[in-house]
Amino acid sequence: MNEIQRMPSDDETAAFDVDLDRVWTGVATQVWRRRPGPLERVTARVLRSPGLARALLTTPSLLAPWLAATVVVFGVGAVATLGTNQPLVALIAPAVAASGIAYAYGPGIDPAWELTRSTAISDRMVLLVRALAVFAVNAVLGAVASAASGLAASITFGWLVPMTPVSALALAAATLARSANVGVAAGLSGWTIIVLAGQSATGWFGTAVASSAMVLPYFVFAAACCGVVWYATWPARRTPS
Repeated sequence: MNEIQRMPSDDETAAFDVDLDRVWTGVATQVWRRRPGPLERVTARVLRSPGLARALLTTPSLLAPWLAATVVVFGVGAVATLGTNQPLVALIAPAVAASGIAYAYGPGIDPAWELTRSTAISDRMVLLVRALAVFAVNAVLGAVASAASGLAASITFGWLVPMTPVSALALAAATLARSANVGVAAGLSGWTIIVLAGQSATGWFGTAVASSAMVLPYFVFAAACCGVVWYATWPARRTPS
């Protein structure tokens, strides 16, 4: 005989329900309440805000796994540059920075995000500090990789310029869509289009980082993306999560 399976009652179903919001808040609270270390205390004094220091030091793309992956990517780029004599470090640096900035702050990726939404720290301030920190870290790592691969100083500083609009594009897309994945896709797609367009026009992949004619368009586009972020993070337009 086929046994008739009994459907669980409402009480039994409720017993297996998990309040994910409560669990997430508990995890975030533990992150927020941990005792500050020496680096965090110094950062708090520099920024004049313990809350902002905590938000900065919990940036997902500045944590050890992400930094390790970034170092590996730049290292591989430096080795490949030595072998091919192409400015591969300069070409990958904007893409890596854009990905890091897209994942720097937002729902679903940031253990402190829910709590920063309820504190006096504004979205704009957290975005600004974290984006600048991620940008600076990637710039330093890129410069070290460039030096190790024997690139000229002009190429090293050349990729810092395109890194700015590509990172701004990723940040704007992630902020508007409230999705880090969308930001990464936008940044990588935009940079790929620029590199391929430069290669198609001149026959050299390094055009995107070596052409002085691109400097002004890069900065204009970066300013426009920053304007989008400013507009999207206006307090009156923030929607509850």
